[in-house]
Amino acid sequence: MFDLILYAIPVFALCLFLEMASFYFLPDDDERGYELRDSSTSLAMGLGNVAVNVGWKLVVLAVYAAVYQLSPLSLPADNPWTWVVLFVADDFIYYWYHRTHHTIRIFWASHVVHHSSEYYNLSTALRQPWTPFSSMPYWIPLAALGFSPWMILLQQSVSLVYQFFIHTERVGKLWKPIEFVMNTPSHHRVHHGSNRNYLDRNYGGILIIWDRIFGTFETEEEKVIFGLTKNINTFNPVRVATHEFAAIARDVWHARKWRDKWGYLAKGPGWQPEGATSSRTMSNAG
Repeated sequence: MFDLILYAIPVFALCLFLEMASFYFLPDDDERGYELRDSSTSLAMGLGNVAVNVGWKLVVLAVYAAVYQLSPLSLPADNPWTWVVLFVADDFIYYWYHRTHHTIRIFWASHVVHHSSEYYNLSTALRQPWTPFSSMPYWIPLAALGFSPWMILLQQSVSLVYQFFIHTERVGKLWKPIEFVMNTPSHHRVHHGSNRNYLDRNYGGILIIWDRIFGTFETEEEKVIFGLTKNINTFNPVRVATHEFAAIARDVWHARKWRDKWGYLAKGPGWQPEGATSSRTMSNAG
């Protein structure tokens, strides 16, 4: 199975080096740049994600293949319009996958890893969860609609490669038509911000139009404060990967009512029963 992400790793490494060099030779007091421990943690999280996906993608491929075989539909890979439709459909699904992984706490427990850095550079893009298991159901409908599993996985990889390059402070706002349609470094900085007016904004993958349509768009105005509203203050990869699952476990254990236990799992990262004190890590950017 062709894995675009693996082939892109040398490009990622080169771009990381160039961005670090740019901060060294052209420092900017308004940009945080790189911090060795933070970047090392991000790289460790990325490598762990790759290792987990070696086995997990086989499971995903098997499920997509089973659904595809059962579907009466089969879209031709040699038709350019198939790829156009797949691009739009994949990006639409990514928007809702991303949004729900910020608004449902058990999903946030996995995704919070990506937002746990207080820096914003290309290494931050590599800070990925070691528990990617909740993403699979979102893309099953594409297999049912007749998209071949390898096409779905390839388009997912294209989206991830694109999103790598928008994790940077080095690029300001782009030409307005691009900013209107595409997810850009400026839009994604907002998404990673813990500023109050930046919370729960800009979920888009490649396109930003879904945020404009569904009311979650916010333009970059004030300086972005990166990280969580309650930062975890650790560079330990294991703690980064598991801290919110541990917090959920504590909250569920101490909750007396079953509806409260369910609330700690299924409601937002900031939810708690009236009068209770939660051990949660709050969402940073929706």
